[in-house]
Amino acid sequence: MTESFPPQNYTPVPSTLAGIDVYAPAPTEQAAQPEEVEFKCPQCGATTAYSAADGGLTCSHCSYYEPPKKTVVGRRAQEFEFTLENLERAAHGWGEARKEIVCQSCGAVSSIAAEAIALTCAFCGSNKVTLRQASQDMLRPGFLVPFKVDENSCQNLTRQWLQSSWMTPPGLKNLSRMAGFTSVYLPYWTFDAVTAAAWKAEVGHTRTERYRQGREWRERTVVDWRWESGQVQLNIDDLIVEGTGKLSRVILDQLKGFDLGALTPYDPSFLAGFQARTYDLPLEKAWEIAREQMREETRQACLGQASTPRVRNFSMNLDFSQESWRYVLLPIYVAAYQYQGVTYQVMVNGQTGNVAGQRPVDWTKVWLVIAAVLSPGVLLSLLGLVTSFLGIGVAIGVFGFFLLLVGVVVAVVILRKAMSMDDV
Repeated sequence: MTESFPPQNYTPVPSTLAGIDVYAPAPTEQAAQPEEVEFKCPQCGATTAYSAADGGLTCSHCSYYEPPKKTVVGRRAQEFEFTLENLERAAHGWGEARKEIVCQSCGAVSSIAAEAIALTCAFCGSNKVTLRQASQDMLRPGFLVPFKVDENSCQNLTRQWLQSSWMTPPGLKNLSRMAGFTSVYLPYWTFDAVTAAAWKAEVGHTRTERYRQGREWRERTVVDWRWESGQVQLNIDDLIVEGTGKLSRVILDQLKGFDLGALTPYDPSFLAGFQARTYDLPLEKAWEIAREQMREETRQACLGQASTPRVRNFSMNLDFSQESWRYVLLPIYVAAYQYQGVTYQVMVNGQTGNVAGQRPVDWTKVWLVIAAVLSPGVLLSLLGLVTSFLGIGVAIGVFGFFLLLVGVVVAVVILRKAMSMDDV
């Protein structure tokens, strides 16, 4: 058996020895590189920046303006079924050459323009960051919601938000002018599904019956348990799951309220002048979270069919169908500021202007208010106890105890609110 020479996929290469032929493996074809999009001003050649006002491109150097070319598709934006074929065919990368900022403090990974330079993390304010080439292995966003709120509005909205609570220190309101906001597109997954559930449970029905105890008739409440069953079908549309697990879920939940009716097909030009957070929660994990939320929503719908709220031995058989997903980018502004050596984070919904974040608490003021709330009940209770020996303190004591209970409830609400403000 003879072999062909040269072997398959080998080609001749230059030889330094006379009369000696040298062969080497043929070079493999280079993998197709992702399409690169450059943002250059046609008038002066500078990098263009996205205009949050109307979605067009505006040059920050010569003020050249290019009208928007976006087409709003809203909730008609294409969805993808959970099939291997769809995942393999889905586009990857950002559609342009970009860099990534990797924060060594909070772990945030953000995408920036290839020519941009960033020295601090937008999410925690740390300057311990490294730059690297953006990965092209991640799924490419299919749609996004453009920015509508500009940075000047963020300053005003944040100033109002900082002043909206009496618990914050007096000098905090001036910090809103110092906070530099960074516009960032955050990754989100949206999911659709139809859930069909069959349930059964024992449902309690209360009734009052009379019974005789000695010579007296009395009443008591009796619970009769009856089996009930039913079926529920829910069409769940655009359930949103954050594409990152490294940001505060409390803050992100407060920022929700995005209008997905403004969804626009993704184009790399939308990222001009903006950062984009890379997702760290993959599609499979996000779908698990979405299924749990859908399951709980369906469970509550089943419980709502029961004839009374008193339920025990509940069981539910649940099926999912018509599952689909989208990968979208949603706009936010983020700022990190320091107060007395502690870093706090503020975010603004780039579409609606909703503000959420952390605020330091003036604990001296909080404890004084709590003391003022509890004092009337404590004083009246003590006064009632002292005057009870004179026969006139019982009513005072009862009223004081009632005020004390009310004060405790109010104090607990105030304390929880204060703790949630600076520990988000």
